[in-house]
Amino acid sequence: MSIDPRFSWPTRIYWEDTDAGGVVYHARYVAFMERARTEWMRALGYGQESMRCGEGQVFVVRAMTLDFLKPARLDDELMATVTLLQCRRASLVIDQTILRGDQTLVTAQVRLAAVGARDFRPQAMEDTLYATLKPLETKFAQH
Repeated sequence: MSIDPRFSWPTRIYWEDTDAGGVVYHARYVAFMERARTEWMRALGYGQESMRCGEGQVFVVRAMTLDFLKPARLDDELMATVTLLQCRRASLVIDQTILRGDQTLVTAQVRLAAVGARDFRPQAMEDTLYATLKPLETKFAQH
């Protein structure tokens, strides 16, 4: 399977995403990024529910660093991107951006841990998933 190393997922800003001034509430960007990571994994053939029920494994956010550069506003069309920076047997480091056209609004680096769905203890990814992700690894952030 061939997939662009930088995955993108669109979103639009609704009232529920904003404060009283029509500016996106900062925590909503985390949700937009989560959706993009979820759709990226689904595009690779690994939906969250099938992973949880099949191999009994999920990814959890271990750490996240965000940089808020410009605000998004009501009705904006945004793009959330995902780029895999590092793939280890039990963890991933992902670079994410929120874009409005060619403007970068938010950047983030997200560290994910692979854990058992029942006990949330760290565990290595199954071999097929690791073999799917490892070739997508890039050492260059896409900001």
